Amino acid sequence: MDYHKPAGFGSNSIRANRKLRGILQNWQLYTFLIPALVWVIMFRYSPMYGVQIAFRDYSAARGIWGSNWVGLRHFIRFFNSYYFFELIRNTAVISLYNLLLTFPLPILVALTINEVKNGPFKKIVQTASYAPYFISTVVMCSIILIFLNPTTGIINRLIMVFGNEAVDFMSKAAWFPTVYVLSNVWQGTGWGSIIYLASLSGVDEQLHEAAMIDGATKLQRIRNINIPHIVPTMIILLILNSGSILSVGHEKVYLLQNALNTDTSEVISTYVYKSGLINAQYSFSSAVGLFNSIINLIVLVIVNTIARKVGEDSLW
Repeated sequence: MDYHKPAGFGSNSIRANRKLRGILQNWQLYTFLIPALVWVIMFRYSPMYGVQIAFRDYSAARGIWGSNWVGLRHFIRFFNSYYFFELIRNTAVISLYNLLLTFPLPILVALTINEVKNGPFKKIVQTASYAPYFISTVVMCSIILIFLNPTTGIINRLIMVFGNEAVDFMSKAAWFPTVYVLSNVWQGTGWGSIIYLASLSGVDEQLHEAAMIDGATKLQRIRNINIPHIVPTMIILLILNSGSILSVGHEKVYLLQNALNTDTSEVISTYVYKSGLINAQYSFSSAVGLFNSIINLIVLVIVNTIARKVGEDSLW
């Protein structure tokens, strides 16, 4: 009886052997991956063991396995709660508002900085735009509260100079999303432009030279050379940002939050923090956090699928 190897069996085996030889020959380089792999396993995969808390009536005294299994009870409790739609609305509004401003602005900043030819001035602009990113969240929130103080804040001082009345921004719920998002723009726009500047550094200068010979203006060269070059980077970052559409960090929101603005500032992450760490409702808060993660995963898969069908760039 004749034996026939499956199609591609030999080529796959050859490729596997080549990869193995490459790893063995460069094992010193691969050892540098070990700390990163250990970190990912310890802090990303190991905690997944605790996800089952969301499906149990967890008690620290009994431990995870000793706690009673309750299934979807905590999820149903969250879905039936009166604050469910308020949390979803607040989180979605802040996330979409934030994405609408913080996604395109780094692109504009990168395209602008890339056109600056004055070396010292370019470095000053880059340093000034990057610096806010390195301010800690606590200090940043303190600065925001000082700037927006209704009596001594610089923002209200400017408002009064133009003959208008001072506004107590932090006590008005309607202003909270704007304050949060604009502070993110100030803090993250310069840092977010770095990856686009790195991508723009790979543009072939001969393309610009040829376009200049043909009489193309600077705006035409930006539109037809620079922007198409960074489109793949834009799509990947848009997919990643869409995958965290409901992941508004609790630290900044919690520090800017007060009793007068909770109608718009109470988001899923702050609710999880209060329920889990302050009120010790570990199982319930885990269920809410897991629901949030599942929604983000679904959105990520949908956006990635759309990007793959519309163009050639996607995460997978």
